[in-house]
Amino acid sequence: MSISKEDALNYHTQGKPGKIEVVPTKALSTQLDLALAYSPGVAEPCKEIAANKEDAYKYTAKGNLVAVISNGTAVLGLGNIGPDASKPVMEGKGVLFKKFAGIDVFDLEVNCEDPEQFIKIVESLEPTFGGVNLEDIKAPECFIIEQELRKRMNIPVMHDDQHGTAIISSAALLNALEVVGKKAEDVNVVVSGAGAAAISCTRLYKHLGVRSENIVMCDINGVLRKDRTDLDVSQLEFATGRDLYTLADAMPGADVFIGLSAGNILKPEVLATMAKDPIVFALANPTPEIDYHLALNTRPDVIMATGRSDYPNQVNNVLGFPYIFRGALDVRATEINEAMKLAAVYAIAKLAKEVVPDTVNKSYGDNKITFGKNYLIPKPLDPRLITTISPAVARAAMESGVAKKDIEDWGAYEVELLQRIGIDQRLMSRIITQAKQEPKRVVFAEADNLKILKAAQIISDEGIAFPILLGNAEKIKELLIENALVIKDFLIVDPFEEKEKRSLYGNLLHNKRKRKGITAEIGRKLMRNRNYYGAMMVETGEADAFISGLTQEYGETIKPALQVIGVEEGIKRVAGMYILSNRKGVYFFSDTTVNMDPTAEELVDIIGVTARGVKFFNFEPRIAMLSYSNFGSNEGAVPTKVALATRLAKEKYPDLIIDGDIQANVAVDTALQEEMYPFSALAKDGANTFIFPALTSGNIAYKLLQEIGGMEAIGPLLMGMAKPVHILQLGSSVREIVNMVAIAVVDAQSQNSKINL
Repeated sequence: MSISKEDALNYHTQGKPGKIEVVPTKALSTQLDLALAYSPGVAEPCKEIAANKEDAYKYTAKGNLVAVISNGTAVLGLGNIGPDASKPVMEGKGVLFKKFAGIDVFDLEVNCEDPEQFIKIVESLEPTFGGVNLEDIKAPECFIIEQELRKRMNIPVMHDDQHGTAIISSAALLNALEVVGKKAEDVNVVVSGAGAAAISCTRLYKHLGVRSENIVMCDINGVLRKDRTDLDVSQLEFATGRDLYTLADAMPGADVFIGLSAGNILKPEVLATMAKDPIVFALANPTPEIDYHLALNTRPDVIMATGRSDYPNQVNNVLGFPYIFRGALDVRATEINEAMKLAAVYAIAKLAKEVVPDTVNKSYGDNKITFGKNYLIPKPLDPRLITTISPAVARAAMESGVAKKDIEDWGAYEVELLQRIGIDQRLMSRIITQAKQEPKRVVFAEADNLKILKAAQIISDEGIAFPILLGNAEKIKELLIENALVIKDFLIVDPFEEKEKRSLYGNLLHNKRKRKGITAEIGRKLMRNRNYYGAMMVETGEADAFISGLTQEYGETIKPALQVIGVEEGIKRVAGMYILSNRKGVYFFSDTTVNMDPTAEELVDIIGVTARGVKFFNFEPRIAMLSYSNFGSNEGAVPTKVALATRLAKEKYPDLIIDGDIQANVAVDTALQEEMYPFSALAKDGANTFIFPALTSGNIAYKLLQEIGGMEAIGPLLMGMAKPVHILQLGSSVREIVNMVAIAVVDAQSQNSKINL
């Protein structure tokens, strides 16, 4: 994936600078709230903690707060760039902690390269944090710092650069050995690289059974030999006395190659000397030690893993550190010990052998994901990771005696884990990943707009779709050059220059709409309108999906699509749906864009397409038919209409979870429903799908929640069309456009299924 300097800098500067913010978790709306949050009310928890320090976990955020700490001496592949320059990376690590494990992070960049001074600084922070993630500290100092902090601190400390890759690659190695039928104690291992990650990986492989005498480690100067005088203490641990000097010397007959060094240093002729069924983990990133395809062509029997997401078996630290810290924090572990690391290794390895859920298959567009040569470790988007790794780590902490709190109900703990991360926040990640499996041709009606062109570059670079740009070719090319945009695999089409095609398309429209007042001449004229032309490209199969609406009112965009493409067979009406999400979950709002004042019978049609749309995103719809009354508590045209629609919908869709008429707040308040309306079908789990009685209420509601409530919105999604047409919200951001394209691509992929939009 190509990322431009401008895009990267813009990403970090748009809106608030950086990637993180602090958000209060308690109400602060009244004077009483403020008095409780600060003075005088705050004195009470202070006194409790003074009497018992462990109560800090009860009255503060300490138990869910991790410090990501660096001195900037070994940042990514950039080297010693200093603490200030390391901050974007540390913020990024904090975002991953939050996204995948619901852990809050303060990133701390420390201006100190002296190990002992650095240790003292970090040690002094223990009262603030429940755990410490050391990051991007150069070797050998990182070994000294971590070892000493583990001794001095009474909270979990882990240097992820060392242990993250070690844990994930160990799980992959276990499973690779099983696939080829070899035992850890019998294999010969060659390690390219002798830094923090390589040392830690190799140490953990020894815990798996690999023998010290079967390990050869190399650095830029060749094999680590006992007679070398340039090795530090940690490297001497793996020095050999054998008559080996170069990587090429070490490789003949090797069963396993572990690369944690530099790109393209493993030559194909050297790979050819390895033993039968060689295991090659080429983990240098972005350029592996040997190209994936070159390795397979050289040794068809090779089992490969890399650090890249575009090849099988990506060794990605995100499979480990969020869930390891989650488990450690939840039992208040005093450290992350070898037992906990090994528990994570075996949990990851075991999960890869289990049946892959449909959501994962769908996300990666592959229904054949099964344990074997090309699937040694779980996929990063597997929702089972947190409920597999974190409990294993927590249990190991308890069994090894480093846990200060026990988990007694493991079933309840699993529910708590899912609630912590808001498992549904991965919605767009799943959709984008699925789109990449089978990119489609997406035509943009407004391609002379800079936002569209930026989005087109992203979807092209990320392999989401193939852009077709409608508009004046010269203007589009000028915009690309002026803004240094480079789009791969795209097509520019100017309807004004396509006279024959306009004539053909116009005649096709005339044939469709000749009894609706569209003559052949009118049809040909309409094809100068890019909304008509783009829709006709999809209708004739020259494109797979149509995107428009960034600069035009909704009605101007939907009308051409309805006339050219029309609704799906068996569908009486289309509807517009928004997806709104926050930390509480994901919610579906319909109809918010199309049907002005639907009748009860028309509401039933809207319910049908909405339920199907919700299922498209792998959610079970729990539908609330909204009104200003609860089950007839107030009279009026709206409650009457909604109640009738609910009854008709239950008759037509008996398997749906649906109830109404019901007020919006009551629909999500299960406690109130259990007390006042226990008969409600929504009383147990609450609603996640809301059908509004009229477009006005739905449109107002989602816009208020988006702007005032701070909810993230995806949409509007046009449901019920015969072919994929999606209309952008006026003024959408580039990210919102990319999200809509991904949805359109998955919609196009799903055209033959029964759950397309």
